[in-house]
Amino acid sequence: MERSAGSSRRRHRSRPVLGGTIAVVAAAALTVTGLVSTAQAADVNNARNAGFESGLANWTCAGNSGAIVSSPVHGGTSALKATPAGQDNAKCSQAVKVKPNSTYTLSSWVQGGYAYLGVSGTGTTDVSTWSPGSTTWTKLSTSFKTGANTTSVTVYTHGWYGQAAYLADDFEVTGPDGGGGEEPGPVIPAAPGGLAAGATTTSSVALSWNAVSGASGYKVYRDGVQATTSTGTSATVTGLTADTAYQFSVSATNAAGESVKSAAVSARTAKNGTGPVTTVPKHAVTGYWQNFNNGAAVQKLSDVPADYDIIAVSFADATATQGAVTFNLDTAGLNGYTDAQFRSDIKAKQAAGKNVIISIGGELGTVRVDSDASATAFSNSVYALMQDYGFNGVDIDLENGLNATYMTKALRQLSAKAGSGLVITMAPQTIDMQSTSGEYFKTALNVKDILTVVNMQYYNSGSMLGCDGKVYSQGSVDFLTALACIQLEGGLDPSQVGIGVPASTRGAGSGYVSPSIVNAALDCLAKGTNCGSFKPSRTYPSLRGAMTWSTNWDATAGFAWSKAVGPHVRSLP
Repeated sequence: MERSAGSSRRRHRSRPVLGGTIAVVAAAALTVTGLVSTAQAADVNNARNAGFESGLANWTCAGNSGAIVSSPVHGGTSALKATPAGQDNAKCSQAVKVKPNSTYTLSSWVQGGYAYLGVSGTGTTDVSTWSPGSTTWTKLSTSFKTGANTTSVTVYTHGWYGQAAYLADDFEVTGPDGGGGEEPGPVIPAAPGGLAAGATTTSSVALSWNAVSGASGYKVYRDGVQATTSTGTSATVTGLTADTAYQFSVSATNAAGESVKSAAVSARTAKNGTGPVTTVPKHAVTGYWQNFNNGAAVQKLSDVPADYDIIAVSFADATATQGAVTFNLDTAGLNGYTDAQFRSDIKAKQAAGKNVIISIGGELGTVRVDSDASATAFSNSVYALMQDYGFNGVDIDLENGLNATYMTKALRQLSAKAGSGLVITMAPQTIDMQSTSGEYFKTALNVKDILTVVNMQYYNSGSMLGCDGKVYSQGSVDFLTALACIQLEGGLDPSQVGIGVPASTRGAGSGYVSPSIVNAALDCLAKGTNCGSFKPSRTYPSLRGAMTWSTNWDATAGFAWSKAVGPHVRSLP
């Protein structure tokens, strides 16, 4: 763990200066009488990664019994949690360099079940100590002496067979430097990037930013004055005045000090009488949340990670009235997820600066909007759902045909009802966006002034033409970039273009690409780097971001997609 300013580690580092000063004075005095003396070097902590801040680096845990946790911890941000099972006592150990014929103090903080601390290979008498278990952090400590030829010992901790898991943190093997030297202390972290304002109320603004390596906390500033602190990558500043603009910045902190402040962002609180006002970030990640169980991980909305900026609830249901839709939460299929929980989770996501929208269509969708009456029915019913559930907008995912004339009318009517904060996304298939004469492409251009983003589905496609007239096969960087180029050069603003891909190999029949391919395509389009054989004639720095089907398949795959693509999207220029 990283130590506080008053820790023994810091005192150890300061001793050589003091010791060196005394040695000089002593040597000068002894020289007068013809004697010679050498100052003794200061003791150091010879353990490496003693606080598990670097995961399990330098440590070996039997049977993969050890894991890193962020809570509870004794210091810093990480601790070891090891769980005995069967004949395995969850032993974790480290080889530590030592000096021969030297005395060392071995200590660690433990919590939880039975916990043992010991050392072997000393060349003299190996020692250990233990705790019968504790609900609070307890310090174990012992000492040992090395033999004449001992240059390395093994320090270890373990639990007891069949007992509860134990936690360990902040190891110390304090004594003469065995040759590895004490690990350097923390350095002042870099300034956070990606600061963005999210949902606002009349008295608060939600903020989020990118994590900074080595930071243990963050300070949030309002108009240059510290307003709050956070141990995570988000915070809500409260106590603000309605309809007022503010400047916000954030710094990263750790035991070494505080970084410089981030670039500032501005945000205005809502006017009196209005609810949460959520904006879509410059670069955003969209994820579809499944209101059904198809073998992917079942989720509540609250389970969707913060990497997703737009959450599309999939799907609304058609009614007996052509064009009209409704929504029915699949409580039974979602393990008892209730309507009240769902509504509460929508509000919580919006309070965190996220947009929750209702998606219309899907592979099995039967919604048709091909007349004035159905356009009106569509807009009225979607607006009713927005008012009922609090959805921020609508996603058009009609995969069985779309009429540009009447869908344009429907979205225009909806916009007139909902106002400027309406979020409109679209998820056409690749064939729908090959030409500006296609119904989907025409619709997108018709509503360009109110459109948020088109996240085309770059999967279940086969080969398609790129903007250069060449044929590209799905599953490559070139397929993503050359097809996106058609939209980017066909009239859509770059901020209205996103890359839609499956979150895992099980999320689609074909067309899955790894997150690294998605990130390379984003880089190619936004910055002109990491391109394949196709390289666009210009860059599109305001490219909106990426989309995935679905947050549930992402969860099934351990959130590998959102953990990789989310931070990358936020890092775009």
